[in-house]
Amino acid sequence: MSAEGLAQASNVLVYSAMVALLGAMIAFSIDFAARRAATDEGTSPRRAANIGMALTWLAAVVLFGGVVLRGLWAGRVPWGNMYEFSITAALAILVVFLAVSLRRDLRWLGLFIVIPTLLTLGMAVTVLYTEAAQLVPALKSTWLVIHVLAAIICAGAFTLAAATAALSLVHARVDRRVAAGAVAPAWTTRVPDTERLRTLTYRVLAFSFPLWTFAVIAGAIWAEQAWGRYWGWDPKETWAFITWVIYAAYLHARSTVGWRGDRASWLALAGWLAFLINYFGVNIFVNSLHSYAGV
Repeated sequence: MSAEGLAQASNVLVYSAMVALLGAMIAFSIDFAARRAATDEGTSPRRAANIGMALTWLAAVVLFGGVVLRGLWAGRVPWGNMYEFSITAALAILVVFLAVSLRRDLRWLGLFIVIPTLLTLGMAVTVLYTEAAQLVPALKSTWLVIHVLAAIICAGAFTLAAATAALSLVHARVDRRVAAGAVAPAWTTRVPDTERLRTLTYRVLAFSFPLWTFAVIAGAIWAEQAWGRYWGWDPKETWAFITWVIYAAYLHARSTVGWRGDRASWLALAGWLAFLINYFGVNIFVNSLHSYAGV
């Protein structure tokens, strides 16, 4: 296949993945909005949620094809610019979600995973899209590949943790209202209780924090090869460190009496926000040594 053919095929697959995710979002929305309470045992699977999961799997497979073809077109790893990093990060979000779903039923979480993934792809194709180009010399490093791959996996894990942390905050608020005599909304029967949501958030971040630490270290090694210094407080380096500090504070908070509840969940969301600032804000709006990896 010609280079132009690879480019067109990659774009078609990315757009096809977005269509599948749109269908999944609709299916998960129908399931989430349903008012019928589900029992713990003896009920048939929820059809809309199953359709949503099937479409999410389809979207992941199709998007994987789009990422691979982009790499073949460029003749290198497909994360040399913000568009490529975004579609690969969207794939990572889906892969982390689907991998965890193999061990536990996460149909209740599908809507909150599909929406940020769809938004990431939407921004990629409308704002960040650029033609593939050869990497500048500073980006031609094995350590860069390792650094970015680790960061991409963390992007998926951080998004999953942010979704469960946000749901735990909402659920905790509902719990307080129910304790005061209010009637629990029907959707709470479909979502794990507050403590289970907090535990899932913790487990995901306990896995991803060491990987983020490794990503920062790998980035420092690459920086020494590219610029002759391991750390220079470049804006992207600074926000990577801020993200690390916030997630470290979250993990510490989980072991501190008085910080295990909503406060820890807010820290998890703050870490995700810092990651997004590092991901979008620094790359797009700030001139730095990392600007060549921007749009």
